[in-house]
Parts: sequence; structure tokens; C-alpha cells
Amino acid sequence: MMLQSSLSRCFMSTTRSTITKNKSATTTATHRSISSAQLTISSDPPNNNNNIPQNKQELQFGKVFSSHMLQIPYKGSSGGWQSPEIVPFHDLKISPAASSLHYGLQCFEGMKAYKSVNDSNDIRLFRPQLNMKRLSNSMDRLCMPGSDFDHEELIECIAKLVRLDQDWIPTEEGYSLYIRPTVISTHPYLGVAAPDEILLYVITCPVGPYYPSGFAPVRLTADTPYVRAWPGGTGAAKVGGNYAGSMKPQTDASNRGYSQILWLFGEEEEITEVGAMNVFFFLEKEDGSKGRELVTPPLTRGDILPGVTRQSIIDLSKSWGEFDVVERSITLPEVRKAASEGRLIEAFGAGTAAVVTPISHIEHKGSDIEIPATGDLTKRFFSDLMGIQYGRIEGPEGWSVKI
Repeated sequence: MMLQSSLSRCFMSTTRSTITKNKSATTTATHRSISSAQLTISSDPPNNNNNIPQNKQELQFGKVFSSHMLQIPYKGSSGGWQSPEIVPFHDLKISPAASSLHYGLQCFEGMKAYKSVNDSNDIRLFRPQLNMKRLSNSMDRLCMPGSDFDHEELIECIAKLVRLDQDWIPTEEGYSLYIRPTVISTHPYLGVAAPDEILLYVITCPVGPYYPSGFAPVRLTADTPYVRAWPGGTGAAKVGGNYAGSMKPQTDASNRGYSQILWLFGEEEEITEVGAMNVFFFLEKEDGSKGRELVTPPLTRGDILPGVTRQSIIDLSKSWGEFDVVERSITLPEVRKAASEGRLIEAFGAGTAAVVTPISHIEHKGSDIEIPATGDLTKRFFSDLMGIQYGRIEGPEGWSVKI
């Protein structure tokens, strides 16, 4: 009976979301959406005892949090999304029976706010619409209500949080304010069921350069019995369970001297991701044409996260028109063959934290595939993307969003 109830609720939630998205903008949804106009800011003093770090060179990722947080509850019994609040950073209080603690009903995003290198009062987000789209999709994959929220309204709420704590954003290129939107089920009952109550909250923390002393190429291993994701699973959603399952294999790889795992899938050893990043290979074509192609695994199987940096690299490459950009299946045997024939020019991972990460070695079946690092294309992507993020370069319209 519980399972039937869960499936029915999930179907109704998905149907409601689909209907709402297909209606005209003037049609009112069946539940309240997020509204930045209803946002309130608490006058209570911050209570996390954190001070703005004076020595930004000592910043460690995720260790120090800014003074405030955004929280937006969703309650089905009260009509949907409740009024957004910006409040002092605090510990959460939820029921020990909350289904996020038992069944992994949790998803999140990773974003950054940047101060322009030309004007410290000029604060920017990088393609936040893509983060909102992915968060909505992750919520829908977990059958969370309210996944059809208004993306621009949530961006405006986040912008107000960032502006309130803008003194926490370190100046200088390479430094930023990391933004972590998170959605958890607060449904206070045991039983495998789609939740009626969730909490969307956003916390922020100042962070420094991923590479304090310059690029550091990483050594990867593909020799692991574990699989990160598979078709039909949750690999395309940014859910906590995807990361939990990688802890043991990542620890095993680190103990053997490798920085990350190159995740494979299937008997043909199709490449999917590297660690928690998307992956790219820059190759000379095998057909003898002397043409070059930038290859990244496709999203069509549903086992790869649609990264914001991944999409930005694809978009930039196509705008340059200097080589082919291909989203296709690529196997590790193909990479090994290209390396042995001198056609593997460079390879790199891509993600919000590091922007791009050069790859120098891949362990495969006990031996290393050596890759030239750090390549010129990797450096170019790093420089151009950072330049757009910090306002040093005028990027495509809508990429660098001033708040």
C-alpha cells in the first residue's frame, strides 16, 4: 500500500510539473512557486562565531562559512513553497525520521560568486540558469515536489544572499564565494514514499584557487571494480548518493598514489567521468586527415552529469571553429591506441571547483597511459573561462551575470 501511494504521488507530482511547464506564463500553477518579492531578511546577529578570514591564502574549501543562509521550505499541506528567508547561519533541526536521512532524498548544486578584477563592487555569477535547470531536474529525479520552481526567482534570492554577505567574497582572480544550494526531504515519517515536505537552503563559503601554485596534472586510475553510474540510474542528477558511493574507491585509489578515478562503464570500457568532473580528450583524427577533435562522453545514456563547465567548454570550442567538437562514446582502449600512435594531444577534467584539471597519466590494467600535460588547449580554456568569470574578458551574452 505504501509503495502504491509513493508511486501515485510521484506520478501526480511529475504530471503536475509537466502540465505547469507547458501552460502559458499567465497560467497559475497548482502550488505556490518561489517568490523573491516575499523574501525577508532577519535582523538577528550572526551566531556562527565566524569572522571574515584575514589571510585569504589560508582558506580551505568548505571549512569557513559566511554569516547568513537562505532557506525556503516547501509544505504540500500549506500550498507549496513558503516565503524565502535569509537568516543567520545555523544548524538545522529536522526529525530523526526525515526521509533525507534514511533514503537519500537529497540533491545539491555548486556555484560561485566572483568579484570583478576591475571593480570590487561588481559581483557576478557564472551561467546560474544552468545550475537552476540542473537542480530542478535533480529534484524531479528524486520525485520531490516543487521541482518546477521559477528559476529566475531563486537566482534573485541567491543574489540577495550574496549581496548581503559580499564582504566575504575575497578579491583577486582565483578567489570566490562558493555557493551551495541544497534540497533535502524533511518528510518526518519512515516509509519509502515521495516527500510532501522539503527544505531548500543555500550556504556560502569563501574559497581560494584550486591550484595555489599553478596547474598540477593529476594521475588517474581506471583499475577499480566499482562503477559510478549506469543508464537508468541517477548519474545525470546531482544527488548525494552518487558521491557517497565513490568514497571507498576514491580512498583505495589515493592509497595507491592516484589522484582520481577514471570511471568506466560496460564491457567496452566506455569512459564516463573523472572523479567528480566531466572529462575531455583532444585527439588527432584516426582517418589520416590531420584534423583534430575534442571529444567528451555524451549525455544521452543518462549516466553523466551535465556540467556547467562542460557545456561552456563545448560552447566556446564551437565558437572558435578551430577543431571539431564531438559528444560521443569514447572507450579507454581507443584512448590507449591514440596514445600509442601519438595522436593523443592532451586530456583534462572540467568542473566548477577547478575549472579544468590536466591529466598526465591513466592507469589501465596495471600499466600507465602517459599523456602530455599541461597542454595549450587546457591552458586556454582555463584562462578564457576565468577571464569571463572575473570580468576580464567579455564572454557570450548571459554567461557572466552581474548581481
